[in-house]
Amino acid sequence: MPERLLLTTSSHLEGYRVVEHLDIVSAECVFGMNVFKDLFAGFRDFFGGRNKSSQAALRDARVACLDELRREAESLGANAVIAVDLDYSEISGGGKSMLFLVATGTAVRVSKA
Repeated sequence: MPERLLLTTSSHLEGYRVVEHLDIVSAECVFGMNVFKDLFAGFRDFFGGRNKSSQAALRDARVACLDELRREAESLGANAVIAVDLDYSEISGGGKSMLFLVATGTAVRVSKA
């Protein structure tokens, strides 16, 4: 059995076999985008180049959401989540911009093959 709950986008884990499918799990995370990040992102859009602050925000959002997905699966007694999918969206209006991220997958119990 793995020490830390494993996540994979694949439908299987190499070296393990699924012994029980528990349930579909999901984690939904919403993050506010800093006004200054939005402003500088606009400059980057206009002049070109990579926006490191936005990249960092996306990375932080992904890590936080996958951690939440792990906690959700662990609460069911899972030791892995297979078929993980990440969906990103932006919600904006009223001068505000929010990043919405959803992670889903199938919580399973696996054992060494």
